[in-house]
Amino acid sequence: MNTLIYSLASWLLVPVAFVQGLQVRARTPRLTPPPGLPFGQVGDKSPDYRLLVVGDSSAAGVGADSIDQTVGPQVAQILHAKTGQSVYWRNAGSNSAISQEIRDHVVPNLEHLPYTHIVVTVGTNDIKNFLTARRFKKGFGGLLYALRAKWPAAAIIWSPVIDLRTVPNLPPLLANILEMRAKIMNRLGRQLCAERYAIVAPQLQTVDASGFAVDGFHAGPTGYHAWAQLLATAIVEKAPLAGPDKG
Repeated sequence: MNTLIYSLASWLLVPVAFVQGLQVRARTPRLTPPPGLPFGQVGDKSPDYRLLVVGDSSAAGVGADSIDQTVGPQVAQILHAKTGQSVYWRNAGSNSAISQEIRDHVVPNLEHLPYTHIVVTVGTNDIKNFLTARRFKKGFGGLLYALRAKWPAAAIIWSPVIDLRTVPNLPPLLANILEMRAKIMNRLGRQLCAERYAIVAPQLQTVDASGFAVDGFHAGPTGYHAWAQLLATAIVEKAPLAGPDKG
């Protein structure tokens, strides 16, 4: 019942969301990914963990000041500290991309390395673009299938979208409208992950304004660090490697 109410209410408020969305877009600076190579390694031995972070602008690290502040290398650093194992990491993000675009344009063009873990960061753009649940199911479900087909042995971890009411740059009314959509998409995303043998990481809880970048929308260095801690813990607890000699 709640899903139906959220869906109807959010669609009825589309005109308001459209106007406020245009106002937000007009005043928001467009950020780019930080400088630096989107891959690297932590630890000097042959990597045990091989981590791919794939998704939208958050996978590319938009909002961070340097590449080492982004999700991939931060998760790698934490995994190395927790396990003592070497970690190869790779960021593969596309600004403003929805799930279907990641499936169709990013995944097919990625090098076929033997990744052990794949973190998927999508959903926010599907929500703010007001994709229907049916279209999100097709796009996100298809993305999970594409990742599983290309890397059948990898653990796939999806990070649900944060509570959009905490995003500083969103006016309260627009934030509440988008959060209605987020509840629907997060619920559907969890269902699709269960059906496609993907792991759902805990949702990142409220981060104050200091956790966001200067645009008030993307994560900043503090936000990425909190997110990386959550993801690394999920990997260690839900998808650990067999042992330190696994190569």
